[in-house]
Amino acid sequence: MSKLPEVAYFCMEYGIQSDVKLYAGGLGILAGDYLKAACDENYPIIGVGIKWKQGYGDQYIDRETGMPYDAYKIREYPFLKDTGVEVSVKICNRDVKIKVWKYDAHGVNNLYLLDTDIDGNDGEARWITGQLYGWFGEERVAQEMVLGIGGVRALRALGHNPDVYHFNEGHALFAGFELIREKMEIGMSFRKAWKETRQQVVFTTHTPVIQGNESHPLERFMYMGANLSMKKSQLKQLGGNPFNMTVGTLRLSKISNAVADLHRVTANKMWKKVRGKSKIIGITNGIHIPTWVDEKMLDMAANYDGSNEAKDKLWQRHLENKKELIDFIYNKTGVKLDPDVLLIGFSRRAAPYKRSNLIFRDRAFIEPLLKKGKLQIVFSGKSHPLDDGGKKIVSDIVEMTKRYPDSVVFLEDYDMEIGKMLTRGSDIWLNNPRRPKEASGTSGMKAAMNGVLNVSILDGWWPEACEHGVNGWQFGDGYENENEEECDKHDFEALKDVLTKEVIPTFYDNREKWIKMMVASINSVKNRFGMKRVLDEYYDRMYTL
Repeated sequence: MSKLPEVAYFCMEYGIQSDVKLYAGGLGILAGDYLKAACDENYPIIGVGIKWKQGYGDQYIDRETGMPYDAYKIREYPFLKDTGVEVSVKICNRDVKIKVWKYDAHGVNNLYLLDTDIDGNDGEARWITGQLYGWFGEERVAQEMVLGIGGVRALRALGHNPDVYHFNEGHALFAGFELIREKMEIGMSFRKAWKETRQQVVFTTHTPVIQGNESHPLERFMYMGANLSMKKSQLKQLGGNPFNMTVGTLRLSKISNAVADLHRVTANKMWKKVRGKSKIIGITNGIHIPTWVDEKMLDMAANYDGSNEAKDKLWQRHLENKKELIDFIYNKTGVKLDPDVLLIGFSRRAAPYKRSNLIFRDRAFIEPLLKKGKLQIVFSGKSHPLDDGGKKIVSDIVEMTKRYPDSVVFLEDYDMEIGKMLTRGSDIWLNNPRRPKEASGTSGMKAAMNGVLNVSILDGWWPEACEHGVNGWQFGDGYENENEEECDKHDFEALKDVLTKEVIPTFYDNREKWIKMMVASINSVKNRFGMKRVLDEYYDRMYTL
């Protein structure tokens, strides 16, 4: 077998361990799972990220108003190893020093973290690596300069010369600028440097909403020094004016990927007018199975023979996971849920298109189910600290917990631990974004592999996995409508229909079928949506091109 190319993977966030707050949400969890699987399989992959002083922050609920508020604290990680390497990047006409740490814990030994909170930097520079996705445009560019420009310089100082640079989202774009600068410094023209750099870079795009793709005025790049001596006209050729980070990265990479097959269609439609962009293929996300999945459930499903003993064992194991979740909820909230009542799990970033409160659209429908002990629902989620709309969504859910205190729960300060508990212990996993705005949705994969049945819109990864009534359920039939009210109305009626006619009757009246569906859920997704398959696809379809 020929030697695999060495890959440097750049990402703003990494979710590796719940209490190591270097992540905000799904992007970071994916990156953490990617690095863990690379270590498991011994692939030549190096991660480059940032050592966040405060991270994304904690988010709690004000008991009087019901509104979320954010809290930040300085975090120390004694397990990080000092590499002894220091590089610098010129930001706003002064040299900012960057210390390089190595993450060697929790199954990951291939991640380097960049830190500006060191002696020799001024007070402002020390806070560049303060808050993940914090503050505003100028701070964001400074952070991305540290990640991209500082990251390439750190790799050089560590003795690495990767064959491939993988940018996970457009935040890493400035690494491409640094690669262009290196080539121009030895006399290459801008056009030739751009062309050669493209052969080194691959890109993963995630955000299927145009407004969610970051852009900046060209003047900001110029006065901050992010242009690395490139002219405005050259920057404009890459990313337009204002400069769109996704567009720039699409033009700086030899190939790009969306994170599900439907997302591939959406991304190609979104960016079809971008001339000179790389081809966007679909490589559906996966999960690091040892981190998220109950090994006993995997074994029981693999060896399931349909006997009464096999049914009983699998159901009992699920109940153990469910009771563990119920105890976890009780310890956090004081609410004691009932293990015999159908438990819906829903945990996601608080964003309008994810429609966290869709199930509450008609009180006359949901109230009898909650009050008569047919349903109980556990929510969790965080909004961006500056997203007032997202915070309003959280507050609406909190209001529902007051109306139905025995059957609706909100777990504040959503993190990896909560995600793991919910995707193991729920009975069903509800997902109802406005199609096609869900890029992938790896929480549904985690649930499915634990025997938690997906009840989901045909969005993200689910169209590739769903066998309706066999390994979970879909609702909405892939309906799309730019009129949000019409879309919500249609999907809510479909959700009502599948819950009342299929999900609830199966749970209470046909346990044998439910268990059979759990087995089908686990066995149909465990290989197709594991991170090993994702890594192999990246190598076959992107890294070795």
